[in-house]
Amino acid sequence: MLQDNKKTGWSFEIFPPRRTASVSTIYCTLADLKKLKPDFISVTYGAGGASQGGQTVEIVNAVKNHYEMNAVAHMPCIALTRDEARNQLAAFKNVGVEKILALRGDLPADGNVPHGEFSHADDLIRFVRSLDDFSDFRIYAACYPEKHPDSPDWESDIRYLKQKVDSGVDGLITQLFFSNSLFYDFMDRIRNAGIDVPVEAGIMPVINSRQIERMVQLCRASLPEKFCCVMNRFSDNPEAMFEIGCAYAVDQIIDLVAHGVDGIHLYTMNNPAVATRIFESVRAVIGRN
Repeated sequence: MLQDNKKTGWSFEIFPPRRTASVSTIYCTLADLKKLKPDFISVTYGAGGASQGGQTVEIVNAVKNHYEMNAVAHMPCIALTRDEARNQLAAFKNVGVEKILALRGDLPADGNVPHGEFSHADDLIRFVRSLDDFSDFRIYAACYPEKHPDSPDWESDIRYLKQKVDSGVDGLITQLFFSNSLFYDFMDRIRNAGIDVPVEAGIMPVINSRQIERMVQLCRASLPEKFCCVMNRFSDNPEAMFEIGCAYAVDQIIDLVAHGVDGIHLYTMNNPAVATRIFESVRAVIGRN
């Protein structure tokens, strides 16, 4: 077993159930994730509308007060007014959750920008930091090891990220990536730019071919040739895909921990079996350091 004096943080992302499903379906997932003793659970906002925001409040309430884990609430801002943002923050605070992941949010597929009062995540971050009632909030933000899809070049991307961090960010969580060299290059860039907040590496276990297509479309994440070859070879074998997807994520994580990563943020896709397999496999090698 490898040992290291530096403790690596572990956290998991979950999302509200689809509109046609009961929010209670997420509770079995939370019960299983609690056994892994994560540093926190982040809860996405879901797709579209106030009802999804309400589900986020309900779920972070359960994470914090029923399952007794730390909770981070995703807060996309592009469609929010300042009053709506203040009300959302108050709803989180009322259930004892004072940690958010500040996000711009996805633009609609038709390209029409919602008529909110925030254009970017740093607008929301500055707004939260200006409010005395929420001065104790911890704010996380997103970052992109392959640069933000809207950034024209690396210089612009790092400049805007530093602007976001300087607005009052306590830590960063990366978008998913499949090549650790991309993450290490990214870390060199941001540290050289004076961005010194902790960074958690976002890892997505891919256990079916549809996930691959979706991730490439949504995140524009590049796929290493070795990854593609293995996935293509076994795409019609669900059992093999489960094992291969978990093994690939485990290899990534062990290498990241060996290089002193601040934390691992596992995108669980609400699948606690995958999260458990990966966590226990990593722990068998490096322990919970």
